[in-house]
Amino acid sequence: MGLLLNLLTLPLAPVRATAALAEQILRQAEQEFYDPARIRRQLEDVAALRDSGVLDEAEAEALEEELIARMLAATERREREM
Repeated sequence: MGLLLNLLTLPLAPVRATAALAEQILRQAEQEFYDPARIRRQLEDVAALRDSGVLDEAEAEALEEELIARMLAATERREREM
């Protein structure tokens, strides 16, 4: 039965492989997006841009709020996984 099912669904193999690859890419992207070290570096970059005058106070605060929200979400995700 398993061999017959594999033969019948063989034309779908590229679709399954593509879906598996897309899932792996999504996991990697989420891992990088919620990486606390990366978020800290980005917060430091925002501070440096503010200090150099590239970003005004409002822009810097908006970026910092977004990054802090990501940091909190990353913490919640790690707690759920435990």
